[in-house]
Amino acid sequence: MRRAPAVLVLALAGPILAGIWAGAASAAAASRADAVKDPDTKAWWHIAEALSGDAMEGRDTGSAGFDRAADVVVRDFQAAGLKPAGDSGGWFQTFKVHEAKVESDGTQVRVRNGNAFTDLHFLKDLTVRATDRLTPDVDAPMTFRGYCAAKDLDGVQGKAVVCFNTKRKGLPSAGQRTAAAAQAGAAALIEVDDPYFTIEPPRWPAAYARSVAIAGTPEPAGASLPVITMAADVFKVVAGGSGQDIGAVLKAGGAKQPLKRFDLPSRLVAHFKVTTRDFTAKNVLGVLPGRDPALKDQTLVLSAHLDGYGYGEPVAGDNLYNGTLDDAAYVGTLIRFADRHKGRPLRRTVLFAAFTGEEKGLLGARWFVGHPTVPKASIVADINLDQLRPLFPLNLLTELAVDDTTLGQSARAVARGMGIAIQPDPEPERSLLTRADHWPFMQAGIPGTGFIFGYKPGTEAERRYRQWYQVRYHRPQDDLTQPMDFDAAGKFNRFFYALAESVADADAKPAWLKPPPTR
Repeated sequence: MRRAPAVLVLALAGPILAGIWAGAASAAAASRADAVKDPDTKAWWHIAEALSGDAMEGRDTGSAGFDRAADVVVRDFQAAGLKPAGDSGGWFQTFKVHEAKVESDGTQVRVRNGNAFTDLHFLKDLTVRATDRLTPDVDAPMTFRGYCAAKDLDGVQGKAVVCFNTKRKGLPSAGQRTAAAAQAGAAALIEVDDPYFTIEPPRWPAAYARSVAIAGTPEPAGASLPVITMAADVFKVVAGGSGQDIGAVLKAGGAKQPLKRFDLPSRLVAHFKVTTRDFTAKNVLGVLPGRDPALKDQTLVLSAHLDGYGYGEPVAGDNLYNGTLDDAAYVGTLIRFADRHKGRPLRRTVLFAAFTGEEKGLLGARWFVGHPTVPKASIVADINLDQLRPLFPLNLLTELAVDDTTLGQSARAVARGMGIAIQPDPEPERSLLTRADHWPFMQAGIPGTGFIFGYKPGTEAERRYRQWYQVRYHRPQDDLTQPMDFDAAGKFNRFFYALAESVADADAKPAWLKPPPTR
C-alpha cells in the first residue's frame, strides 16, 4: 500500500497499539475481511491486516515498524496461552547485526563512449552488492566474458567484466563468478540478467542496495569488488556499438549455449556512496509445553518470518513494501494454530518462532539454530511457512525436501485425506529450498520442510502464480488489496494444523531418509 501519512504512524506508535486489530488496515482491506465466511480464515486475515497494514511500515529488520509488529505477535502469543521462549525468560531473542548500504543519493553510474556519457539509473537499471570495503570509484573499460568461468577471465585485470547472470545448473554460480573475477584482478563485475529464466524472471527496480549480516560474520569474497547486477535491456544499450547482436547473445545464454567473448567500446564510470550502521535484531519466540511425560522434552519448531522490506524504491508511486503474503499472513497462521491449542497441549513441546532477518539472508533462523533457547538436541524438526501464495484453488502442493525426511510421508498422509496431492519441487533451479528459514535447521542436521501452492503447466493457476512473482514479489504490491483465494488460504491453514498436530503427536520423531545437506 502507499505510505501511511506520518500523523497516522505516530498516532499508532503506542506500546501495544490498542485498537491495531482493525485500525492498522485500510477501510478497503477491512471490508474484505468482513466478506470472508470461514471464521478461522476471517481471524487469520485480521491478523494479516494487523501485521501488514501501513502502520507497520513494512516491518524492516531493526525498524520501529518491526518492533510494533513484534509487540502485536507477543500480545497474540500471550492471549493463546504460550509461554515466553526467548532470552532470559522473555519473548525476544536478540542479536547484533551490521549493515552496509549503498546510498542512492551520492551514487552515480555512467557509461562513457568517447566524450559522450550515458547516465544509468541506480536501482532501476542496475544495483550493486553493498560491502564495507566497496571500491568507491571505478573508471574501467568493459569486456564481455560469457558465463565468466575462471578460464574465461584471462587479461581482465583493471577491466569491468560483464557476465551472463545464469542460474542454470552446470554453469558457474554467482559466487564462483565473483571469486574468479576478484582473483583475476577485475575492476568490477557486471552480471547481466537472464531474461529467459522465465520460471522466476528478473524484477526491477531493486528496493535498495543493502547487505545485513550477523555481527562478526566474515566479509564476503572479493569484498572490495563492485558486483553489479544489470537489467538485460540496459545491457543492450550499454553494448551498443560493439558490433554484436546483443539480443542473440542473451538468447544463447538463456539456452546455455556457448558464448563468445568481446570487448565493449565504452567504459564504466561509477561512484558509490557507502554508509554503515550497527543495530539489534530480534526474533519472537513462544512455547507450548508438551503434555506427554515421555515426549515433552522433544521440541517441534513451527516458524514463519515476521520481517519484510520496509520502505524502498517506489513502484507505481508506492514506496512501502507491506509484505502481506511474504510473510505476515503466515505469522498469522502460527498464531491461529496457537489459538487452537490454548489449554490443549500436544504430546511434544511446540516452539513458535516469528523470525527476523529472513529477507536479509535467513538471519533470525541462523541465529536461533546457532544459539537455540531450548537444547538443540531436543529439536526434532522445523516446519516453516513461507513462499505460500493462495491465488487459486488448492489441489496440489509442492513440498520442499519431500523425500529427504519422513516429514514428506507425514504431509502426504494428511494431504491425502484433504484431496491435496503432494509433489517434489519441479523447479529446483530456483533454489527455493535454500531460500527460506527451514534451511539453517536442515544444515544443522534437523529435519525441515516448507510448502508452495502447486499448479500444472499451462493452467490458469500457473498464470496467476507467475504473474504474482512478476508484479508483487518483493514489491509494494504485495499488500492487503491483492487478489486472494480465501478458500484456498483456509484449506492450506487446515492442512498445516493437521500436519503440525500429526508430527507433534506421533510416536516416532521425524527422521532423515537421505543424508542431511552439507553446510
